[in-house]
Amino acid sequence: MVHPTTAVAPGRDSLAGAIQPTARRWPAVQGIAYGGDYNPEQWPEATWAHDVALMAGAGVSMVTVGVFSWALLEPSPGTYEFGWLDRVMDLLAAHDIAVDLATATASPPPWFSRRQPESLPITRDGQRLWPGARQAFCPSSAAYRTASTALASSLATRYANHPALVMWHVNNEYGCHTCECFCDVSAAAFRRWLLDRYGDLGRLNEAWGTAFWSQHYYEWEEILPPRLAPAHGNPTQNLDWRRFSSDELLECFKSERDAVRKITPELPITTNFMGAFKPVDYFAWAREEDVVSNDHYLLGADRAGEVQLAMSADLVRSVGDGGPWILMEHSASAVNWQQRNLAKAPGQLRRNSLSHVARGADAVCFFQWRASRSGSEKFHSGMVPHAGTDTKVWREVAELGANLRALAEVAGSRVVCDTAIVWDWAAWWAVELDSHPSADVTYLALMRATYDALWELGVTVDFVRPDADLSAYRLVLVPSLYLVSDEAAANLTNYVEAGGHLVCNFFSGIVDVNDAVRLGGYPGAFRQLLGVRVEEFFPLPEGATVTLSDGSTGQVWTELLHPEGADVVATYADGPLPGAPAVTRHHYGQGVAHYVTTFRDVATNRRFLRAVCDEAGVDGPIIAAAGVEVVRRRAGAASYLFVINHTEQEAEVPASGHELLTGARIDRDLVVAAGGVAVVREDVHAIAATLGRG
Repeated sequence: MVHPTTAVAPGRDSLAGAIQPTARRWPAVQGIAYGGDYNPEQWPEATWAHDVALMAGAGVSMVTVGVFSWALLEPSPGTYEFGWLDRVMDLLAAHDIAVDLATATASPPPWFSRRQPESLPITRDGQRLWPGARQAFCPSSAAYRTASTALASSLATRYANHPALVMWHVNNEYGCHTCECFCDVSAAAFRRWLLDRYGDLGRLNEAWGTAFWSQHYYEWEEILPPRLAPAHGNPTQNLDWRRFSSDELLECFKSERDAVRKITPELPITTNFMGAFKPVDYFAWAREEDVVSNDHYLLGADRAGEVQLAMSADLVRSVGDGGPWILMEHSASAVNWQQRNLAKAPGQLRRNSLSHVARGADAVCFFQWRASRSGSEKFHSGMVPHAGTDTKVWREVAELGANLRALAEVAGSRVVCDTAIVWDWAAWWAVELDSHPSADVTYLALMRATYDALWELGVTVDFVRPDADLSAYRLVLVPSLYLVSDEAAANLTNYVEAGGHLVCNFFSGIVDVNDAVRLGGYPGAFRQLLGVRVEEFFPLPEGATVTLSDGSTGQVWTELLHPEGADVVATYADGPLPGAPAVTRHHYGQGVAHYVTTFRDVATNRRFLRAVCDEAGVDGPIIAAAGVEVVRRRAGAASYLFVINHTEQEAEVPASGHELLTGARIDRDLVVAAGGVAVVREDVHAIAATLGRG
């Protein structure tokens, strides 16, 4: 199968439909799966039976085994030691605990690196990265791919018919530490990738604009990775390097996936994503998986962690086509890798876990089962903490297990949205290249500004590629789309023309897929759709703000805009462009397109999006107090209302039906305790009555 970003005509990215996704398959686990990473090899064998008894008591139904066990499974080249893993697998099977078996290839053993030193990765500035941690391999290394695929094949052969095995877990968190390598092997692979993409050097030179700075190439061997150079490198070379690096890691995954699929074709295969992770294009990756899984950890510095969690969950559900997905890792309490690792408050473990379930997760797993005694992650929390079972964490782990059993009927239902946010990894890579008008324009900041406002309004969203089918959505938002293909721009235009509502932010539609500026005035690809022409950008100094005619403020960015059919909604009252249009609205075909030329303050953005949602007819699940998260999942006629109260006061929301966690009957008003969670199987006739505008 060809790469989704390589076998394309010059200057074009492929459409989402060019490659059909892998048919989704779910592991053979009933209800909502529950468990985590189990690393018995780190503990004396005498503890294993106790571990499994505790798992059974807590309601654990699936564990991931073997993620970092390559050195123990293959102590020397081609010599495998499976005895300890046999005993673990048999023990888990005896207690009806399913196994998501890892291929163990995320961390090559020291013997491999010593025998294959050329497999170690090289940084942009030419430094070799040495073994002693994890992911010490070059993604293009033939030696690594051969050894990792051989191990995966051996595991599949050994355990193909084992009763505990329900799913394969290939590698782990691809790109987390080594997302690219600049060695000569990678350089040769990059040239092959470029040959596939462009066909000949003439097309590459045109796409990369090599007439600038005397960069014209006459031989393929002249092309190198974007290593450390005296000045800013070629931006299109850097963009293609990002595409190549994501694809090269994907080839590693596919190599192992194909090896185990050949032996166990009936078993689903996954690898764990990391939410909004810049180096890897998860839309492309999800097409190659049977089931999508994700790792999510709260960031202590983010005081709205529940919103960031929700965005990660919505994103991974979306890359998986909206179907059920696996929360492969999150933490029972603190993590170990931040400057300040904050413990979770009482009840937060439950809220975090059920927020993921509300947004489509049909499996809730932790890293890890038992907190380690040694190693760099020894202060990373576990389901069984260092202090044992007479602890807050263990009591909450057991409570969550009971909650998930009570929610078994929710499994298989889907989150249904009528609002979408456009997300594109290539646009993310491109907008954050150097030599741009302002370093303050960053992808995730723009995404979070839009997502946070919708979360506060109670509007659940899907994330979509710009070339996706948008016909199911009443409202589509484009927080940042600096790079866009002709086909994707036409897709968004056709959506509005057919009656859709769209909101587009500044610095979008500027360049094509080769990072070449679209001439004739900004916003390039969207001028006709938005009914405007921008003649010049006026980015603001760091920390500066401007006032708009509606009393709101803006920061980061302004533009010298001329309406060409659009209505002016607000103008600049001060700053570099007093009197110039700041926000516009344009009737296009049967729909409406809004354009915002500055980064507006939180309150204004929320008011603006509320008005747009009302105009587009967007429905939030119900109207709830600030800090109360409300999401619906549906399956046929069944509807499940999740209410997660992140506040310190009890919350009341309208609901009617059966509350699954307590068994209580709810006739009209649902009261959720401070920090509490409720899940209501709604009375069908009452759903319409509880619907409110977000």
